[in-house]
Amino acid sequence: MESAVSVLVSQFKAHAGSDGSPDTLSRDEFHKLVKSELPNFVKNADDPAVVDQLMSSLDNDSDGELSFLEFWQLIGHLASKHGGFSQ
Repeated sequence: MESAVSVLVSQFKAHAGSDGSPDTLSRDEFHKLVKSELPNFVKNADDPAVVDQLMSSLDNDSDGELSFLEFWQLIGHLASKHGGFSQ
């Protein structure tokens, strides 16, 4: 599990650092991350409207960016769904 957490953190940082704050994902960074890293877990990952809606649902403080903790909600949801656990 440690290696999985390490990969998640490093992928977040790699995408977050491309435009603006290295600690948050902008809209464009989130789109790129979902499209490249989660295409089989996020339905319609190529559809900007779908990814925008997903981002809005995760953006708890409505600042237009995702912190790692906000992003982590998505990882938890996807892992739970993939594992067949009830929500």
